[in-house]
Amino acid sequence: MKKNANKNLNPFILLFSSLLIYGCVANKDTTIDRRFQNLTARYNYIYNSNVLLTEHREALLQGYIDNYEKILPVYLDPEPQVNLVLTPGAPNKQLDEVITKGQTIINDKSFSNYIDDAYMLLGKANYLKGNYFIASEYFDYTAKTYSNDLKTFIMAMNWKARSQMELNNMVFADKILDTMLRAEDQLKKDLAEPLATTAQMRIYQNRNKEAILLLENAVRLADDKQLGIRWRYILAQLQEKEKDFQNAFINFTKVENSNAPFEMYFHANLQRIKLKGLINGYKVDEDKALLALLKDDKNFDYTDQIYYQVGEMFSTEGKLEKAEENYLKSIQKSTKNQTQKALSYLRVADLNFKEFNNYIKAKLYYDSTVMILPKTFPDYVSIAKKAENLTYLTDRFTIISREDTAQAFAKLPLSEREAKVKEYLTPKAEVATVVSTPNQMINDPDFPNQALNPAGNNIGNTFYFNNNAAISNGFNDFRKRWGNRQLEDNWRQSIRSSAQENNQVMSGGKVANEIIPANEINAQNTQDQTSLEKQYLDALPITPELLTASNQKIIDAYFEIASFYQQELNDKAEADKIYLELLRRFPENNHLAAIYYSLYLNAKGVDENKSNEYRQQVLTKYPESSFAKIILDPSYSAKQSDLENIAINNYNVTFDAYARKDYPAVINQANINISASPDNGLAPQYAYLKAIAIGRTSKLDALLTEFNSINTNYANDMIITPLVRDHLKYIEANLEEFKQRPVALIDFDSKEPRFVSQAKPISVPAKPLKTDINAAIPAVDKPVKVSDLEKPTDIKPGEMAKPASIFSAAKSEEYYYVIDVADATLTLSSSRFGIGQFNRGNYPDNDLAHKLIELDNDQLIYVTSFVDLEDAKLYESGISGQLKNIMKVPVSLYKGFIISRENFEKLTNRQRINEYLEFLKDNY
Repeated sequence: MKKNANKNLNPFILLFSSLLIYGCVANKDTTIDRRFQNLTARYNYIYNSNVLLTEHREALLQGYIDNYEKILPVYLDPEPQVNLVLTPGAPNKQLDEVITKGQTIINDKSFSNYIDDAYMLLGKANYLKGNYFIASEYFDYTAKTYSNDLKTFIMAMNWKARSQMELNNMVFADKILDTMLRAEDQLKKDLAEPLATTAQMRIYQNRNKEAILLLENAVRLADDKQLGIRWRYILAQLQEKEKDFQNAFINFTKVENSNAPFEMYFHANLQRIKLKGLINGYKVDEDKALLALLKDDKNFDYTDQIYYQVGEMFSTEGKLEKAEENYLKSIQKSTKNQTQKALSYLRVADLNFKEFNNYIKAKLYYDSTVMILPKTFPDYVSIAKKAENLTYLTDRFTIISREDTAQAFAKLPLSEREAKVKEYLTPKAEVATVVSTPNQMINDPDFPNQALNPAGNNIGNTFYFNNNAAISNGFNDFRKRWGNRQLEDNWRQSIRSSAQENNQVMSGGKVANEIIPANEINAQNTQDQTSLEKQYLDALPITPELLTASNQKIIDAYFEIASFYQQELNDKAEADKIYLELLRRFPENNHLAAIYYSLYLNAKGVDENKSNEYRQQVLTKYPESSFAKIILDPSYSAKQSDLENIAINNYNVTFDAYARKDYPAVINQANINISASPDNGLAPQYAYLKAIAIGRTSKLDALLTEFNSINTNYANDMIITPLVRDHLKYIEANLEEFKQRPVALIDFDSKEPRFVSQAKPISVPAKPLKTDINAAIPAVDKPVKVSDLEKPTDIKPGEMAKPASIFSAAKSEEYYYVIDVADATLTLSSSRFGIGQFNRGNYPDNDLAHKLIELDNDQLIYVTSFVDLEDAKLYESGISGQLKNIMKVPVSLYKGFIISRENFEKLTNRQRINEYLEFLKDNY
């Protein structure tokens, strides 16, 4: 029987195998070929590819972390990036297999009916790998090639729009969706995803009401139950945002009762409880409702989020202390969800900054937020920027606090003042009787060697904290990595910001709750303490002059804070608060015109009565100010810019005459320009060119007359006047030699010794004074070509995902101050001349030099060199306020910055310069 069965079976198997091989190998346009290709394409490739895509989506769902503080994205896609860096998609076995199967269908099953599906598979796989541009091309080809197949066309357009949205081409994506929606009217089913994609676009456009209508239909038509639940949650979020609390409550309840993932179920429950209180008009008790969720063991891992939501509710009700208390509980209970912990840190920071005015504490919590928050978090950049901004604001609030404290001490009687200062500056190291706790032990260097448990208590030695050896090893590992750290907020930071250091000073030195072990007490030297107290007392604003200076520091700090709110943060309400506080405390100050003008702008379109009131203040009290002129003539600023450009051009004409040694023309043009604009910032520089030209053509007396005139007429000038004073000292030291000259200043000749070398050493023999007025125009170095510099290592395309990675924040032995001029066609001789004047007048003993390097589109003037970053920062603070008068190019074309020598050598083009400026913001 077996033999007969085998004989009967063999021909059948042979025939089937032959047909199968024929179907797989043959690629002919025959009826049999098409049927076999359809069969194998559908079940061998399309079906398996869809299974792989489903598995990939499920894996993505497991690892995807939603931020429930924001409107959830419709799909589990990354949020579009403004500056997207395109990189090759990361290898993925499942997606790569889908791509292979799609290509096989196109190449080997070309007569099947599934070529359009194959191109869609290729597009989807590349999309999920992050190759959005390639994916968009596949979807575009599919839509154009199969435009007669309505379903294929709409699905291809849907995915093409999603790809363009990820590329942040929102306008183009919107046009694609409009085309898709016009065609969609003819399609009876498979509408859910196109509607949801369009809803996502409307959310990006802040057109929430349209998004709600689209999502209502998408939820109703959804075939994928999990996507439908997600869309319903988003729908509820949008309805809550649009104050449609009743429908939001209904949809959150439906999500809660559905088969939603637990985290979504949990947040739907939270929102439902909150909305119920809002709908019914009662306040939620913190011991009920939300906090009742803590009793459910399933919610143990979400304790931090429960406390956070309670804090949000108290914040909404205006109970800010209660809100902060619950945010802090959220931080304390947060063990797994770092994003939640960071959000709680952020709320505490915002409360202390905006409501409690505790800016030092706010800065600490902002720092903690940035430290913990994942860099992939959508709002990371803006939060980091906020922390950076707060450093600027905190420094100025600290100035106000410090000066107010000093003034309060100054008003006290002498005996009481000394006692208060002594108490204020004495470190506070004593603490009330404290029971030894694990926290105290951790701060004790002998802790690892101490027995944590009483002798004889050996129960549970397998538990980590019952195992002294394990604790000792753990403590030693901690100390190797972090050193000796106090147990306190922000303990990871070994280098504190100035605001944090000021916090310690303002609290009296050591923080009050710090416990120092007896074997580590390091009492401060009495003599040093007395010296510190004396210095502080001597600096108190006791005299009218010192009080005026102290008040001016407070005035400037308030004004800079308000300006920063208004111009950088665009927070007009906060700016107004600070401006009004400044007016309340100092009704008469040197910023009144600017303050009233700013208040006028902020009130414009909001409160016209106030706006007109502030407008009249500017016009009546400060009619000659630029602010009044701008109010009367909105084009005044543009006209002023044109006048400034004309003034710069006129100066360059005069300087060119000086460079040609046409001294009569220099004198004539200087007289004309000084007479036309005696108050112009360039007037001292015209006067200096005129003086040097006279010195080249006349005897000493004429030169001294001009120098003395500059010293008298422009006493407050910071560029020319210091230089002229040095010249006068030099002439006085070499008066007899100058009197014997036929002309005061011998024209420079390369064969003659330089004027400065003729000077006798005065006080500092090692560093001769840089007062070479014979060589007042420095020899212009030949521009350094980029090829002369050490070129950085080429960056491969895959490395572009790490912005500014070629720059280093490592300490350098040499720093430069650079002025980048974003125009390679401009002549910078007069600007370099101004830098030389500033350096010789203000830093005569520093041996500073300035050089020029030309790039393709930029010119870099760099001042060398500074031995450390602090020296470079001091120089920057001195020159930055003078650049407008030093640089003879439009203000919009240049910017200054500090850079190490090693980083400077990597500036090869404008892109590298922009990368470094971003690096500078993040690292300095």
